[in-house]
Amino acid sequence: MQVGLMACQGWKREYDGWDPAEAWARTIELAEQAEMLGFESLWAFDHFHTVPVPADEITFESFSLLAALAMATKRVRLGHMVVCTGFRNPALTAKMASTIDVICGGRFELGIGAGWKEDEWVAYGYGFPTLGERMAALGDHLEVVRRMLEPGRATFEGEYASVAGAVNEPKGLQKPRIPIIVGGNGRNVTFRYAARFAEELNLVFLVPDEVAELLPLIRQRCEEEDRDPSTLRVSLYTRDQDVRDPGQERVDFLGAMGALGLDRLVCFPTRWSPTPEAQAAFAQDCKAAGITLDA
Repeated sequence: MQVGLMACQGWKREYDGWDPAEAWARTIELAEQAEMLGFESLWAFDHFHTVPVPADEITFESFSLLAALAMATKRVRLGHMVVCTGFRNPALTAKMASTIDVICGGRFELGIGAGWKEDEWVAYGYGFPTLGERMAALGDHLEVVRRMLEPGRATFEGEYASVAGAVNEPKGLQKPRIPIIVGGNGRNVTFRYAARFAEELNLVFLVPDEVAELLPLIRQRCEEEDRDPSTLRVSLYTRDQDVRDPGQERVDFLGAMGALGLDRLVCFPTRWSPTPEAQAAFAQDCKAAGITLDA
């Protein structure tokens, strides 16, 4: 099991009261250290307002952050946990992802979800469609994104998105294309979208027993889409509280996740303490849990 980290960007209030320039310097410092410690990947949230309630505090924009991390790192994979697809035209999302993939030398992965944080949708003028509408739009957006990342010009006509002979060059460096990750726990629609469009399904905020319960259903959804289940990677962004405190309890949690056969675990151990010391302590607990880091 590979282990990735959320990059500090302020969304979960880790930079409250910080000077923006100092916060940005810390983000870069932690990203460089994460690579040195051997973590497999770095990820960004795609949000505008802090959580759980909007505050007049730092939240760095995700694509800008990842483009900068592409230049600040050499090895780690980079991506979103996950893009709120309703915030951007999906053809533009694919274009931005393609350029970042070139910048980082072929290390970008495009994570996409339907979005959920109503306050920022409304504040930024997007409105807030129903869940059914957001999920239907996600399906159309995945159709567009996949066509934009694959060879040739992209054409698709859907209810929520369309492209007509759209050129996307360069398409990134990875072959056959940039990996797509579908994010969410939805057993019916989300899992089917992942099986149909993606290289990876990213689950969120589940404990080991819940993940173990879902794995057979994920395999079933692949089979319903005539896909070999072994070709769909499964990852999890953990609950932050499960990796907050160093020590044996965290080691045991990481070990239990590793035993499930997940392909990737993404954690945010620096949420409450955005320091190199907190990140290094998490690396030590990963090793104590039997997880091999790439240092």
